[in-house]
Amino acid sequence: MSNSTPPPESTSYQMLESGDVEAIGAHCTYEYCHQLDFLPFKCQSCGNKYCLDHRTEDAHECSNPGAWARSRRTENTSSLPATEKPTLSTAQQCSSPVCKTFVNTSQNLGVHCATCNRTYCLKHRFPEDHACKTLTPLGARPATVTLEANKEKLRLGFSRLKAWGTKKQESLAPKPKPTSKAAQLVSLNKLKQTATGDTKVPTDKRIYLHCSATDKITKDGKPKEAAMYFNADWKIGKILDLVASKLNVENLNNSAQGNEKKLHVYHVESGEVLEFGEQVGQRMLSGNSIVLVRGLDV
Repeated sequence: MSNSTPPPESTSYQMLESGDVEAIGAHCTYEYCHQLDFLPFKCQSCGNKYCLDHRTEDAHECSNPGAWARSRRTENTSSLPATEKPTLSTAQQCSSPVCKTFVNTSQNLGVHCATCNRTYCLKHRFPEDHACKTLTPLGARPATVTLEANKEKLRLGFSRLKAWGTKKQESLAPKPKPTSKAAQLVSLNKLKQTATGDTKVPTDKRIYLHCSATDKITKDGKPKEAAMYFNADWKIGKILDLVASKLNVENLNNSAQGNEKKLHVYHVESGEVLEFGEQVGQRMLSGNSIVLVRGLDV
């Protein structure tokens, strides 16, 4: 058992100093214990001495529970420096045009709205209270310019993605492509032999896929490929997470705000970027190929 003891200011009990006469030894004050402890603890709430097992307030059913905590709060409050009265040069006014309340002071808390990027008082903190929908976010570019730029980027991005997907599909397929059912079966069996995945997935539910990622999104800057299988009932979003982990690709989908940093699943056979909520079995067949792309940069 470790002999280290938490600092006295963070606990309701305090180990007596070795130089203290009382620390030579004492019987535990708890009614059902009374064992002799040569290193007793003193409860900072009721002042009695207890053994190691009954040193906490709950353990010895303290007669004055929480006294030490209340004392600490009183001391901390009294030691806080006095806050200067806000002035026009030091305080910030609520962003609502009909409000003159100064915020971020000792009397009034300021609330930042992440949508319009402004700070409001408690009265106008909700979006409906400061007409948030009608405001242009501070620091944002004009909506018309941003919308047109995004449309052009999407158009160019998808055209590049389809062209790249065609080349990728050709590189994945053997030369000549297997046209007979027998050749396709041989290729699929080879994929199944090397594929990895969750062994709990029933055999009749497995979808076997060729998975890859470009060198632009892998952590080491090298293209990666892997044969994997998934449950046909799973969503595209789930297999994206699994493939990203397998191919050592940084996945920012849960934290990234813009589409440029998010990962997407590109289905080579259909030439489409799949939606996260679609089911694997509804969009793909065993033997198909998918590629992870970030945004539309391929």
